[in-house]
Amino acid sequence: MADADVTGRTAGAVRGVLAPLALAQFICSFAGSNMNVMINDISEDLDTTVQGVQIAITIFLLVMAALMIPGGKLTDRYGRKRCFLAGLAVYGVGALLSAIAPGLGILIVGNSILEGVGTALLIPPVYILTTLLYTDVTSRARAFGTIMALGGIGAAAGPLIGGLITSAISWRAAFVFQALVIALIIILSRRIKDPLPADPTRPFDTAGAVLSAVGLILIVTGILAADNNIWLMIALLVLGALVLLWFFLSVRAKERAGKEPLLSTSLFRNRTSNLGLVTQNIQWLILMGTSFVVATYLQVVRGYDAIQTGVIFTAATLGLLVSSLAAARLAERHTQRTLIMTGFIVTIAGVGVLLSMVSGTPNAWAFAPGLLLIGLGIGLMLTPSVNVVQSSFPDEQQGEISGLSRCISNLGSSLGTAVAGTILVAGLTTRAYGASMITLAVLGLVGLAAAVFLPRRPDPSATR
Repeated sequence: MADADVTGRTAGAVRGVLAPLALAQFICSFAGSNMNVMINDISEDLDTTVQGVQIAITIFLLVMAALMIPGGKLTDRYGRKRCFLAGLAVYGVGALLSAIAPGLGILIVGNSILEGVGTALLIPPVYILTTLLYTDVTSRARAFGTIMALGGIGAAAGPLIGGLITSAISWRAAFVFQALVIALIIILSRRIKDPLPADPTRPFDTAGAVLSAVGLILIVTGILAADNNIWLMIALLVLGALVLLWFFLSVRAKERAGKEPLLSTSLFRNRTSNLGLVTQNIQWLILMGTSFVVATYLQVVRGYDAIQTGVIFTAATLGLLVSSLAAARLAERHTQRTLIMTGFIVTIAGVGVLLSMVSGTPNAWAFAPGLLLIGLGIGLMLTPSVNVVQSSFPDEQQGEISGLSRCISNLGSSLGTAVAGTILVAGLTTRAYGASMITLAVLGLVGLAAAVFLPRRPDPSATR
């Protein structure tokens, strides 16, 4: 009877919960990459520069990263479904505001700020609800596989969908598309049931939220300043590091005083989770960095339009789709460590192919084989990396670890656009393109090294 109850619960979760959760991850990932093919159109329409559009994209990704930990913490106090719906509403308003933006400033408010805040509220519940509703490794891998597949497809297909909409209608219509998808998710979310009651008495560490957000913002802003003022870059990086140090010292002080901080230091004592977080960060760094660098290079240096650029990215979308949807079957046959290591090897090989085949050839389709390999590699390891982290903690810590996990992933996205994008924008030449991709390959080696140290088998004591 107990097994039947669990089976029924899982089946109900698939029917009623998975669709809106997966769509939510899709649209947030889509928002992070679809603007890459609108760079020329937006800069001309709003009378700004390529760097201005890069800043708008990076701010969006950064706001997500900076607020993801507080967003995860708020789910304990107000409930996962309530935070999910609130995030959808804020995101929808931001998308509509972006669609009518008369200048870069309003676009940043709508897309970068409101959509970023909305994403930080709605994404942690996606991962918390999935972890709580899918209790065994296989069903959870299947659920995360679907969510991560749509997330990866959103990031990889963003240039294609954005390019089609921009070419057929306008770049503004792409934001209307986002608002329509948000409306659909809200309708589908009526069937979501929160498995844990909200606790309105749960304290919220406001000071910690401010310190963590400010520290992350200063770090990424410092990277963006690299091509303009090296001393400003150093000052911002040092200041950001000091603010983050202040944040961690305040966390320890609150724990000693018996108070609940924004983020428990116990989350960082789990070696497996720490390694998984590193792999998550670098996966999204490579994916979003490649998306921005290749899209910008094709448009600004080679003169391709939005739809041509988007079509080329179908190779990465296909790779992500194939490997992500195979996540459940792969999880049954291989360890998570093996999948993550293989994913990094394939991804790094893809970057190498991009560099070798593109050099000296005017044919844009020379990008396709490398993008296909990158898509396959990223899709192969997205699900196991998430599963490694989420499964390392019990139910009562899912709010914290989901917020931290999404923060680390979105920080990777913003760093990918900031680091690789800054190198490219500083030169906007074939040589700068090569330097950007080499940087991403080196960071991929760091991710591979972290994956090597993951345990060969999961520790049963770490999970429920």
